[in-house]
Amino acid sequence: PAADESETIRDANGAVLVDGDTVTVIKDLKIKGSSQSVKVGTKVKNIRLVPGGDHNIDCRIDGVGQMSLKSEFVRKA
Repeated sequence: PAADESETIRDANGAVLVDGDTVTVIKDLKIKGSSQSVKVGTKVKNIRLVPGGDHNIDCRIDGVGQMSLKSEFVRKA
C-alpha cells in the first residue's frame, strides 16, 4: 500500500524524512524522568519512523540510549 500524504513525516524545515535518515536536533530537549538532556546540534543516525502517535521518530542517541523524538525538533542532516 502506498503511504498517503497525511502519514508523510517532515522535519522542522519541511523536508520529508525516511527510515535510516540522519537528523540533527534543533533544540535542547529535556529527557523525561532524567536529569540529562539532548543538546542542540546532536546528530541522530539511522532513525526509524513511527506513523501516528505524538513522537514519530524512534532512534538511539549516543550516551542517552533508545529514545522517541518529535519530528518538529529535528532537521535532516
